[in-house]
Amino acid sequence: MKYDVADLSLAGQGKKRILWADNDMPVLAAIRARFAKSRPLKAKKVSACLHITAETANLARTLKAGGADVVLCASNPLSTQDDVAASLVKDFKIPVFAICGENRSTYYKHINAAIDHKPVITFDDGADLVNELHMGRKKDSHRIIASMEETTTGVIRLRAMANSGKLKFPVIAVNDAASKHLFDNRYGTGQSTVDGIIRATDFLMAGKKVVVAGYGWCGRGFAMRARGMGAIVIVTEIDPIKSLEAAMDGFGVMPMAQAAKIGELFVTLTGNKNVIRAEHFRVMKDRAVVANSGHFNVEIDIPALKKLSRKVKRNVRHQVDEYVLKNNKRIYLLADGRLINLAAAEGHPASVMDMSFSTQALEAEYVLRKSTSLAAAVHDVPIDIEQRVCRLKLKSMAISIDKLTPEQIDYLASSGEGT
Repeated sequence: MKYDVADLSLAGQGKKRILWADNDMPVLAAIRARFAKSRPLKAKKVSACLHITAETANLARTLKAGGADVVLCASNPLSTQDDVAASLVKDFKIPVFAICGENRSTYYKHINAAIDHKPVITFDDGADLVNELHMGRKKDSHRIIASMEETTTGVIRLRAMANSGKLKFPVIAVNDAASKHLFDNRYGTGQSTVDGIIRATDFLMAGKKVVVAGYGWCGRGFAMRARGMGAIVIVTEIDPIKSLEAAMDGFGVMPMAQAAKIGELFVTLTGNKNVIRAEHFRVMKDRAVVANSGHFNVEIDIPALKKLSRKVKRNVRHQVDEYVLKNNKRIYLLADGRLINLAAAEGHPASVMDMSFSTQALEAEYVLRKSTSLAAAVHDVPIDIEQRVCRLKLKSMAISIDKLTPEQIDYLASSGEGT
């Protein structure tokens, strides 16, 4: 079995972490038990470019239980949990190509190793694997039945490809499932972003002026939790509807040019490029802290920050780099602008990923059934899959809900009754 991980001797600790996460992933466990009996993915090759975490490990175990031949690679150079990667290889016999801190060359070597596996189904977190299948490895794209995309950033890239007529196979926008973005993005990103920042800085959030760039579901989640810890939260946005929503939710709303002058902690969660730029760095307070919780490290204009600095950055704490500007102000960049919740913490809690990865697993089964009828486009998750996942989650929480009565079903289906 070919693989490339940091250190197989870490497997013992990694297995503990995987099984601990599994305790809080009851929906995925139920699907895994069914998959082990029905084997819906039997003999199908699957490559997944995801964050190599304990939660992802349990998705991989589920796919393998369903009969799939699974290979994993990392979707971010800093998000791999090396002990988990080691355990997947040693204890679960799942090939992994991922090392925390790998450089760009190794990162793409690992993506190409996942393509060398000759998958018919792919999973992506940011669309780097799919993008490589459309750029450097076009000849390998013909065998892909479908792919699943987990992030807002990835879906944005894929919709752009589809709109330009370049998308070569169907992609399921798992990120856009209500059961994903309402919970994963809001509760998962919200909590894990706070977790990563505090681990990296040991800051007290209470009383701190926190600037949240972007008020999508991730931005909403982080803003809610920062305020819950006593922070004074300011939102920057380009969308008038989201801006109004943020204002009605009780947050300060202003342009980044204005917020840059008063903020103490800045966090980008937009999925866009250069949200914090040179003109913003110039007016920031001394010792301002800047972090990103969007998928790629382009949301913060790091080249501009380097250009504004009068000397080489200095590492002052794990995942904290100090840049001294020519006006002698200090800017602290966390995790080199990469996903703070994974680079400095452990990503989303297992309970949240239980829903996202359960949707992923069921989608793999779904695309095989629909392999001849799915067009090369970005598709939504079928509502019955979303409802199935949510019902299983409610059951695991010992929560019961009402059902429509026959009378109510008839009423909703008719137009006869009125005032």
